[in-house]
Amino acid sequence: MSKHILVILSEHGYWAEELVGPLAAFDDRGYRVTFATPTGKRAHALPPSLEEGYVDPPLGRAVTTAEVAKAGRDVEASDRLDGSIDISAWVPERPYTSDADYLRALEAYNSDLDRLAEDIDGYDALLIVGGSGPIVDLANNGRVHDLILAFERAGKVIGAECYGVACLAFARDWDDRASIIRGKHVTGHCKEYDYKDGTGFLGTDFVMGPPPYPLEYILRDATAPGGAYHGNFGKPRSVIVDHPFVTGRSTPDSFLTGQKIVEVLERGLTRYGW
Repeated sequence: MSKHILVILSEHGYWAEELVGPLAAFDDRGYRVTFATPTGKRAHALPPSLEEGYVDPPLGRAVTTAEVAKAGRDVEASDRLDGSIDISAWVPERPYTSDADYLRALEAYNSDLDRLAEDIDGYDALLIVGGSGPIVDLANNGRVHDLILAFERAGKVIGAECYGVACLAFARDWDDRASIIRGKHVTGHCKEYDYKDGTGFLGTDFVMGPPPYPLEYILRDATAPGGAYHGNFGKPRSVIVDHPFVTGRSTPDSFLTGQKIVEVLERGLTRYGW
């Protein structure tokens, strides 16, 4: 049977290869792919990620091949990202404790989460695409966290790339506040890859210099005790599978991330890269 993948994209810019890499693997297997964004707006690639020969400053080399740039432009020119699911309309928002009639509101919220668990029954995996945009509207988005938790509770595969991995670190049970990647092995944007002078967030006037948080440090803390962060700095690829999670470090790891998600879904892969 064909698989169905839910792909979450930032509205502030995704990195093209981090979408087209996994998408190539999914399309090759005939998977159905549904896209979602925080408010239903159409996602767009960060301009440098569509620029053939773009040189990534920390790596000091071109990271966008002609083939990837074309694939990214083709997705942008297509209607594939039109009509993305509006996460804010789909997933309930936890009420403030100070809200009027808080107890009734909390009961309604939890009832809506039960329905969300039913809604995701038709999906086989979740993928959070990286780039600088997720720092703005995905990493600390409570609704995104609840989607991740729903997939995790259902035993479904959860993939994340680059700064999208931050969403996993911050997705936590409300009672014990422990990250769902506690005790797990993951990778993600390592400290050596952090920009000093960064790229702008698409659609905003804000231009990122150093990222507002070092993802590596967050992942090291979130996985402890018992788990580990693997930066694999100096190695050309870094993809970690620790079921149900599949994480990719950065841009060069995108195609392999997609391949490993397919292997988890079709071959039962539970561990890779550590």
